[in-house]
Amino acid sequence: MQKVNLQEKFSLFHDYWSPKIAGEINDSHVKLVKLKGEFVWHHHDHEDEMFLVVKGKLLIKFGDRDVWLDEGEFIIVPKGVEHMPVAEEEVHVLLLEPKTTLNTGNQVNERTVSDLQTI
Repeated sequence: MQKVNLQEKFSLFHDYWSPKIAGEINDSHVKLVKLKGEFVWHHHDHEDEMFLVVKGKLLIKFGDRDVWLDEGEFIIVPKGVEHMPVAEEEVHVLLLEPKTTLNTGNQVNERTVSDLQTI
C-alpha cells in the first residue's frame, strides 16, 4: 500500500488521449489521462466507465445531450452508451474502469491504446 499523488503522476507524461495505469482495484484499473481536443464517438459493449475531472473542464457529448464536468466532478457512462469526450483546453482525468476497457471502445483507430503504460 502506497499513497498516490495525482499531481506528481500527471507530471510524468505529456501525451494526450493515452491513458496510463496509476493503480489497480479488484478487476479495474485506475487510469490517468490528459485530454485536449475532440476524441471519437464510441461506446463500450461490456464496461461502464467513470470520468473524474482532476484539472480543467470536460465536455462529454451524448446523442441526446451534452454534459459539462468541472474539476472535482465525475460521470459514470453506462456500457452501450455512445459518447465523445471533448476538451477545449488541456484536462486531467482519472478513469475508473474494468481492465478489459479499450479507450476507443467499439472503434479501433490511430487513437486506440491497447498496451497501457503503468506510471
